[in-house]
Parts: sequence; C-alpha cells; structure tokens
Amino acid sequence: MRRILLSCLLLSAACILKAQDACLNDVVNTLKDRISLAGYAQVGYTYDDEGEGTENTFDIKRVIFMASGKITDKWTCYFMYSFANTGKILEAYTEYHFLPQLTARIGQFKTMYTIENPMSPCFVELINCYSQATNYMAGINGSDPLYSSSGGRDMGLLIYGDLFKKLVSYNLAVMNGQGINMKDRNNQKDIVGSLMVHPLEWLSVGGSFIKGKGCAVATSSINPDIAVGENYTRNRWSAGATIKTDPIDIRTEYLEGKDGHVKSNGYYATLSAHVLPKFDVIASYDYLNKNKTIDDKQTNYVAGVQYWFYPKCRLQAQYTYCNRHKGENSNLLQAQLQVRF
Repeated sequence: MRRILLSCLLLSAACILKAQDACLNDVVNTLKDRISLAGYAQVGYTYDDEGEGTENTFDIKRVIFMASGKITDKWTCYFMYSFANTGKILEAYTEYHFLPQLTARIGQFKTMYTIENPMSPCFVELINCYSQATNYMAGINGSDPLYSSSGGRDMGLLIYGDLFKKLVSYNLAVMNGQGINMKDRNNQKDIVGSLMVHPLEWLSVGGSFIKGKGCAVATSSINPDIAVGENYTRNRWSAGATIKTDPIDIRTEYLEGKDGHVKSNGYYATLSAHVLPKFDVIASYDYLNKNKTIDDKQTNYVAGVQYWFYPKCRLQAQYTYCNRHKGENSNLLQAQLQVRF
C-alpha cells in the first residue's frame, strides 16, 4: 500500500512539474512573440579647431536601448533610453491602431517637425546627425537657449496615418511645447503637423509646422528681449523633398522660425551617392541664420564617406568646413563607428 501511495505521489509531482514547465514555456514563447529588444552605440573621434582651444578627443555619441511591446494586435507600447552622458528616458509611449489610416499615440516621442527630426541617427548620413537649422528649430542639441531642450522630443498626443493608398502621409499632434522630460510651464499647448505627398515611388514632397507659445528657460544673446520665465511666440514651418534611387539619395529642406519678434531661417541639402556596394560618398550644404536682423549666420560644407560593413553597422569619416558670418571659420574632422543589434 505504501509503495502504491508513494508511486502516486511521485507521479503527481512529475505531472505538476511538467505542467509548470509547459506554463513557463508558454510564457517565454509569448514574451518572444510580443516583446522585441534592440539597441545601438555610436562611438568615434573628433578634431575641432573652433575658438581658442582645439578639441581633440575620442567620444561616445550615443548608447541607446529600445523595447517595443505588443499588447494586442492593435495596441502597442514603446520605450527608448539613452545611456550616454547622464542617462535619460528618450521615448515612452503607447499607441492604438484604429484603422490603417488612423493611429493614436500618447506619451513622449519625436516632434513631427521637419523631414530630418523624425529620422533615427542610425540612418542619418551626417555624424553630427542633423542640419544646423533642424538642430536649432526642432530643439535637438540645445543650441536654442530659450527652449534649451535636446533630443527633438516632447510630450503630447499624436494622430497619424497614410491616406489614398499611401499617396499621402500625415501627422497632427497637441504637445506641451517644453521639450523632453519636462512638464508644460505655461499651460498653452503647441500644435504640430506635417504632410508628405508621394507622387512617385522615388519622390516625396511636403512640409511641417509648429504653432505655439514657449516659456523661456534661459536668456539668449540672439533674442535678448525675452526674459527667463516669459511666454513668447514660438512658431516654425518647413518645406522640403526627398529623392531615393539606386545611385543616389537626396534630402533637402527650407526652414523658417519666429521667436518673439526675431525671425530665423535655414536650408540644407544632403546627398548620399552609392558608388560601390555598401560604400557611400556623402556631401552636404548646411545654412542657418539664427537672427535675420543681425545676420547671425553660418554655413557648413560637409564631405565624407561611410561603409556598411554589416547590416545596420557602419564606419564613417567626415570633414566639415564651418564658414561663419561673424567670428573665425573653423575645421571639424570626425570619425564614427556604429554597431546595432
């Protein structure tokens, strides 16, 4: 009798363990199907003779971790974190796909202003990533002291989609207007929108805008009439086009902004020529005038190469000649290695 009872207990234990293993396998398989992880790092070398001191250093540009989750077939979430420098949350949002033509997103994400800003640094041709005008007007590198934001991101609600069999793509958002990881300081929201038309498979044309009120977080020599904590008009618009063919890719755009009574404008044209398999020659013209009244402008001329030695992994080398209207001209030499999984 004891042997029979012991056998029954061992059989029951084996069944329970098998059921637990099956349950754990189901959980693991579900996570594999519903969660995807990715990341990339960009490290390199910089030589810059701007100003009195010369910068000559190896540096870490970006170390990024990304996670996306599928809650249901229509409901997803996304998270992006930067480990470089002090570390910070870049993006955190959830979105629901109502229709192929309509998706709603809420959280922190890229501001859909300009063609360049929504692009990932993994695929932008320039080591400095974006044009001067995009950096300044979209708040990417903190070069606008009034806005003083970085990352080109903000918090808000976005709707987007493709219309007429993907002939037209649109984005429309209501956002804080204060930048990344910041609460709204003036309770007045920014309206951000973009519209791109794709008349040909290789051609896209369109524009974007920001209409809002900023709250100055610092003073600016470009716009000294706006004090810290003061609300001011912060409007932008842009118009541009992209061309994507087998031999070349071209991206070009004109940008204009207004902060208080000060107007700024900029223009860029970036070309990537695919001269060999996995090997590109890069050239860019990049102009920005931060204050059209006093002509605080700079033009950058960029030339370089990049080699895609593995999918999404590349080596880059670039030279930039910085031509300033005020102040001395300078030279910038950069190299960068990008790895991604």
